[in-house]
Amino acid sequence: MIPAVSFQKVSRHFGAVRAVDAVDLDIAPGEFFAMLGPSGSGKTTCLRLVAGFEQPTAGHIEIFGETAEGVPPYRRNVNTVFQDYALFPHLNVADNVAYGLMVKGVGREERSRAAGEALELVKLPGYGARKPGQLSGGQRQRVALARALVNRPKVLLLDEPLGALDLKLREQMQDELRSLQQELGITFVFVTHDQGEALSMADRVAVFNDGRIMQVGSPEEIYSRPATRFVADFVGSSNVLPPDFVQRYVGPKRWGSLRPEAIRVAADARGDGVRGRVAALSYLGAATRITVEADGQRINAMVASGGKLPAVGDEVALTFNRDAVHIMQGEA
Repeated sequence: MIPAVSFQKVSRHFGAVRAVDAVDLDIAPGEFFAMLGPSGSGKTTCLRLVAGFEQPTAGHIEIFGETAEGVPPYRRNVNTVFQDYALFPHLNVADNVAYGLMVKGVGREERSRAAGEALELVKLPGYGARKPGQLSGGQRQRVALARALVNRPKVLLLDEPLGALDLKLREQMQDELRSLQQELGITFVFVTHDQGEALSMADRVAVFNDGRIMQVGSPEEIYSRPATRFVADFVGSSNVLPPDFVQRYVGPKRWGSLRPEAIRVAADARGDGVRGRVAALSYLGAATRITVEADGQRINAMVASGGKLPAVGDEVALTFNRDAVHIMQGEA
């Protein structure tokens, strides 16, 4: 199968800065693929390389088997949805959606029909006559999505499109984007720094840091079996345990990853387990994070809210199954 997008030893340098450093990556047709990482990790530069807004310093990029280097953005069968939406304030919604078709020379009647279909697709029927300034943030995001989809691209690039929305609307749009991608069957490449977005929507996730890919895998693989200390710490805020600690309580002298929800907190510190003292409590709604100083480590445990909790300063014992500790092969 020909990949929808293929990176082959791709680098992009800005002077001495290696924004993207020898990235190898294949994205499958029809896949919802997330590029996840902190600011400056290289994920957005990779997206811009696919879009044609940047050109690689080295390496090779293909889009459905066709060479992408040197091909201008308007000749690539991709479209981009930006975080700031980039809508034209003087045009109404229908004309904003149909703008790309107008540039291509598509007739007015066909443009109008296609824009109406695209607005139906994003659940905004009847909004064509409004101006962007009359819409909410979520509605403007939908208009930007319709404008990208009206051209029926083979690959849709989404550059942190939900970043400006409030939490409830962002969660709603996550569900809608996922459903829309499944309905259309086109390749979505989604850039985000939000672990929850990536894990909840993507078929596969690439975790970026310092211009390189640290790990590629399914959300479950990335979360439960991180390859490196960086991935373990960045995705889901795992407890990263040093080799001496892992050797003492688990066996092998390697770095380990232990998820907070896999830890049980016993109020009786005389029991088995890792003994320590509660340093902090953080109420998070459905769960409470208990931070314990134990054996030279600060270890976070996540327990359901509502039950009896220890107080700051109490002695407790932390217990967990040995197989809950994922032994990492990488040192980074």
